[in-house]
Amino acid sequence: MNIGDKMPAFSVADEQGRMVTDRDMLGKKTVIYFYPKDSTPGCTAEACNIRDNHHALLSQGYQVFGVSKDSQASHVKFKEKYNLPFPLLSDPTTEMLQAFGAWGEKRNYGKVTMGTLRKTFIFDENGILERIIDKVDTKNHTAQIM
Repeated sequence: MNIGDKMPAFSVADEQGRMVTDRDMLGKKTVIYFYPKDSTPGCTAEACNIRDNHHALLSQGYQVFGVSKDSQASHVKFKEKYNLPFPLLSDPTTEMLQAFGAWGEKRNYGKVTMGTLRKTFIFDENGILERIIDKVDTKNHTAQIM
């Protein structure tokens, strides 16, 4: 994805099983952040930083969605454990991850695997991409967004 692109079409379930689509994002500025796995240290730090600053994001007109390939059940536990006030979208097929360019090669201790790339996409009210954050600071992510 590139700045100025329209949000890719998608349809995935949130942690409660409600279907969420790209059309649901229109009308508000939207932050969609992709993260590798529920309840891992970096992903927890990122989610909690957004949680702790969620009101500031709302006051700036943003709606926030976290996305990983974890199951809805995993998302429910993660959301409840850390009191996350925003929806977590489940993409077990990785279709949404791939559409956004958040699925690709990762290197870990010299081993190359396919996985979720930690990225954040910020869209305007019309679903037009304004910014991509490729180098996410998990402990200070809200400051990067704002």
